[in-house]
Order: sequence, then C-alpha cells, then structure tokens
Amino acid sequence: MNSDDPNHSPLRDVARSPEATARYLADIQRVLLDIGKNLQTLAIETRVHLRETHVEGDRFYHARLRAMPVEKSLGTVLKDLHSLTKGLEKSAYKRHAHDEAVVNTARDRREKELERQRKKNPQPLQAAPNPPQQDPTGQNFRYGDPTSIYDLSDRESA
Repeated sequence: MNSDDPNHSPLRDVARSPEATARYLADIQRVLLDIGKNLQTLAIETRVHLRETHVEGDRFYHARLRAMPVEKSLGTVLKDLHSLTKGLEKSAYKRHAHDEAVVNTARDRREKELERQRKKNPQPLQAAPNPPQQDPTGQNFRYGDPTSIYDLSDRESA
C-alpha cells in the first residue's frame, strides 16, 4: 500500500501484525498507567484538602460527607482506568491467539479431511493369527477353557 494514499492509516499496518499490535497496546498501557499514577496522587491530595475544609458551624463529619462524592467519582475513574489497562492486555493476548487459531485452522482442516478419507476408504485388515494368551504362571488360555475354579464345577468329568 502506498503511503501517499489518502485512505492509508498507520494503524492499518499495526492491525495486520500481532507483534505490532501488542507493542502499540503496551505503549498505550504505559501512558495510561502513568496517568493513573497522577490520578492517584490527585485523589489523595484532593481527599486531604476536602476533608480539611471546614465551614463555621460544621460538625466533625460534615467535611467528610461533602468530600465523599468527589472521592467516589475519582475512585470510579481510577477503577475504570484499571479495567481499561487490563482490557488492553487481554486484547493483545486475544490478537495473538487469533493468529495462532488461523494458522492452526488450516492444519486441523487437513487432518479432518484425511480422517474422513480414512473412514470412507478403510484399509483392509490383515488377518493375523492371535497367539493364545498366557497368564503369569505360563499356562495358555483359549476360548472356551475354564478361567476359574467356579467354571470347573459346571463341567462334567470324563
């Protein structure tokens, strides 16, 4: 694609490569984490300032009650920022998993096709005589031979 193309987007190239996507999302995450540190500091400083701001006639808890909505909104922003950074990590992982799935799909389809062909055209079985099975004591067992002492009771002696 030509970079002089008016429809060219640098993110289009990033989207085509899972490695480039992961690098880009990691850069965004670094910026957001840095912003998150600043927001945490702002939330702490705001909390201290608002809780120290008393108006004449306040009881000891009025300043805290007035500060709670502001603290809650900053807390919500921090929580959303944390969710956003987790989502960026998850997106990078899913992007990589998608490319692996695409690569594995062709191989899986070939294997399934070979399995279907084997089922349609089974190989002729070669008849090999089965040797009689032996127990650990070295005795041979055959079909119809008694296998336990209880089987002997049903047989008539000669």
